Amino acid sequence: MYQALYSKWRPRTFSDVLSQPQVTVTLRNQVKAGTTVHAYLFTGSRGTGKTTCARILAKAVNCEHPTPEGDPCLTCSLCQMAEQGTLADLVEIDAASNNSVEDIRDLRDASVYLPEKGKFRIYIIDEVHMLSASAFNALLKIMEEPPPYMKFILATTEIHKVPATIISRCQRYDFRRIQQEDLVSRLMMIAEKENISLEPNAAKFMARLSDGGMRDAISLLDRCSAYGETITVKLAAEAAGAADRNYLFQLMEAILEKNIPNILKLISDLYQQAKDLQRLCEELILLQRDVLLYKVTGNVSLLNSLPEEISSIEKFSGQELSQILTLLQSLQDCREKLYRATDKRITLEMSLIRLCTNFSQEKNSSLSSSADLQEILQRLSRLEQQPNEPLPQKLPPLPAPRQNPEMKKFSLSDCQPLPQWAEILERCEEKCPDVGATLLGSSAVFYENYLMITTGNPLFMALLKRKENAKPFNKVLFDITGKQFTIRAKCSPEALKSRPIEEMIQRAKNSGVSTTAIE
Repeated sequence: MYQALYSKWRPRTFSDVLSQPQVTVTLRNQVKAGTTVHAYLFTGSRGTGKTTCARILAKAVNCEHPTPEGDPCLTCSLCQMAEQGTLADLVEIDAASNNSVEDIRDLRDASVYLPEKGKFRIYIIDEVHMLSASAFNALLKIMEEPPPYMKFILATTEIHKVPATIISRCQRYDFRRIQQEDLVSRLMMIAEKENISLEPNAAKFMARLSDGGMRDAISLLDRCSAYGETITVKLAAEAAGAADRNYLFQLMEAILEKNIPNILKLISDLYQQAKDLQRLCEELILLQRDVLLYKVTGNVSLLNSLPEEISSIEKFSGQELSQILTLLQSLQDCREKLYRATDKRITLEMSLIRLCTNFSQEKNSSLSSSADLQEILQRLSRLEQQPNEPLPQKLPPLPAPRQNPEMKKFSLSDCQPLPQWAEILERCEEKCPDVGATLLGSSAVFYENYLMITTGNPLFMALLKRKENAKPFNKVLFDITGKQFTIRAKCSPEALKSRPIEEMIQRAKNSGVSTTAIE
């Protein structure tokens, strides 16, 4: 029967565990000194070795002949039974499917029995954060005063969901993501042992896709081994459902050139090939991160990109730092939207089109400001080169200041209704309810980058002058329309006639009530 590679090559001793010396060294020393505690808590992202280390520790504390280094011998009867899953003193519980209080009560009832073979009865509870509140309470009771022959090893990927009362009774170990070089070396070793032809660059690519998880990396190697004879970067990308690296760099170049037709074509090609668009966005983020790191450090060793891709990274880093940061932030926002999007293709297309449009506007504004400053510096330089000559009576005029957009005049006949206004009102009720309440029954028209709002509530502009209201309102406008507006507002004639606030204050005065708080 075929055995999956990640299961076949699971570490069996502490010395086989990669990139976790802060855990393995401590546990080995405890085993050697016989000072293991009654409860451990292993936390970290998936595929970093939590359950593996729990099984190794369980074997080591019961091993009949542990090695001088603190590892299980793997040859005694207890180690063999633990390896085969037949050791009654080692109980593994998957809290994702056994999370009720009855399951933990069964565990507590079984705690009265002494170990059958080894020195300790050990319970490994995987994904412990999935336990219900009542199950945690039942577990807490037995963890407070456990029998001397009983040990618990809890593992979780979401430590924030584990109650503090449980954490405080455990010795906690945090597992780090496995380093890229360790992942690559382990993949190459497994490929050699399994007679799999694996290119080094393909191993680096798989290590990067796994995001520090050994199990994901080995599973991808297993999948690729059945996909083709020699595993290349292109084959690994196809097997993983990721975009080909050439497509990735073409898409990034199209974004920087603001070539929207090319962007849409590339996304269409990838969509037709059934590529994961969420993974594509994540790959773009990693690529842009490399561009940022190269821009600020120039250190190639910090990059995740392949050696033959460095020239492209260097080319992309020619942007201004502010533009690199803006692009990276926009891609991260896009990834968050893709997580909850029903149509990921449309969401990605909209985000990239909006990014190109705003990126173009910011770049043009920056170039204009830079040109003005450059002209001023050139004039000052010419004056410095003539120190002995008297200054001219009249200096050359400076560039004319830009017209204040607030001063621009336009007529309502130039405007047209804003089609997304109903959606904006709905989003305002969620993001900025105070402002949204003043916009009930309002309407909006726009002309270029001016937005004219007609509302029946005179409090709208007063609220919008506050930063805590203006920021979320402007963000709602930008998220939905992709534009930054200069806002103007007016009250409807009916609101001006009624003036509800003044009427309320007058009624209060007439009734003799103090109006200090109202005014």
